[in-house]
Amino acid sequence: MVSVYLPVLLMLVVALVVALAIFTLTTLLGPKNMTAEKAIPYESGSESTGAQHIKLSIKFYLTAILFVVFDIEAVFLYPWAVLFRHLGWMGFVEMMVFLTILTLTLVYAWKKGALEWEH
Repeated sequence: MVSVYLPVLLMLVVALVVALAIFTLTTLLGPKNMTAEKAIPYESGSESTGAQHIKLSIKFYLTAILFVVFDIEAVFLYPWAVLFRHLGWMGFVEMMVFLTILTLTLVYAWKKGALEWEH
């Protein structure tokens, strides 16, 4: 039973060791010459102007959450499509229930105006 999970565990250990090694080496060996230009805050490659503590609209966060929810839905569709014939009618019905719930969620969000982006 353990031998089934051994490759996954080995991959996680190797990934952790590589990440820690890269972080440690860049911290120890990287240049550390701070200049006035490097200390200036910037956003998206340009200097930031205006207020630094602007409260973002709740629409921004709602749009981000909806994007994540429907992105995860797409991730669940791929394995289902691969195993479609193996799952039979029960798998089909379960996926249709899942998609119906997500469709109702999308319709509800649309009716509430969550998908409209106003300036």
